[in-house]
Order: sequence, then C-alpha cells, then structure tokens
Amino acid sequence: MQNQTYSSSAYRKVGWLVLLLMGAGALAMVVTPVLKIAPFKAQTPEALALSYALRSWSPVATALALLLSLLIVAFLWRGLRSWWARAILALLLAPVLAAAWFARQNHFEWMFAPLPNPGYAAASEVDFVADDEMVLAVELNGDAVAYPIRQIAYHHVVQDTVGGVPVVTTY
Repeated sequence: MQNQTYSSSAYRKVGWLVLLLMGAGALAMVVTPVLKIAPFKAQTPEALALSYALRSWSPVATALALLLSLLIVAFLWRGLRSWWARAILALLLAPVLAAAWFARQNHFEWMFAPLPNPGYAAASEVDFVADDEMVLAVELNGDAVAYPIRQIAYHHVVQDTVGGVPVVTTY
C-alpha cells in the first residue's frame, strides 16, 4: 500500500511540474512572434521564420496544451483539500487558457490598426515634422495633403477626404 501512495504522490508532483511547463511553453509560443515581429525593430530572417512557424502551429499546439492541462487539473483537483492549493492550481491553468485564446487572435491587426480619429493641421502650424522628413503626398482637385511616413508606418492606413474624394492612403 505504501508503494502505491508513493507512486500517486510522485504522479502528483509530476502533474504540477507538467502544468507549470505547459503554461510557460504555451505562453512562449504566442509571445515570441509578438516580440520578434515588432514595428520599427530590426528583424532577422531566422526570427521571422521562427515567428511564422510558431504563429501557424500555435492554435493547434495551445489547444492540445489546454486539453492536457485540463486533464492534469482534474487529476490534481481531487486530491487537494485546501482552497489555496486549488487557487494555485487555477492560477497555473490561467496562462494556458490565455495562450489558447491569444493564439486565435490576430494581434498584428491590433498593432497596426488604422488611426481612429486622425487630426490634421496645416504644414505651417506643425513642429513635429522635420523639413527633411519623408511624407506621402496626395493631390486631388486642387487640394493637397501630406502624411509623414514616420507616423503612418505604425498605423499603415489613413482614411481621409482629399479634394472632396474619399481616399485610403497606405504605407
């Protein structure tokens, strides 16, 4: 009987460790592309290849990690008597849940969302655009506008009306 108790205790310790590693691994799988594919930061071909591979595999991998984690939590839950141990168990499940949700989101769209309420000013009134700074210029029906590349590079899209014509400018 003592051998069986020791074996169950060992399985429980392994379960806690695997649950902790599942959370760390699932989070790493979804956070790595966010850190590697960042705007205005140098990117290597290797980092991009890794990021795209993780991005394509993360929905399946995090779903499997979540399923395995839920099985481990169910196994461990039955043997826990204190509320604080169950709370810790639930906290260890949270990163896997978050990773499984985040793997199904297109966070790149969050980073490069169009500017919701852009403000416009005459070139003579602004001091945040240097004279030698590159701009994207649009001229329609005698009306001209210029969008600083530095600013639209982050949002990628500017919706505007130039010369009475709705335009979408992108970079």
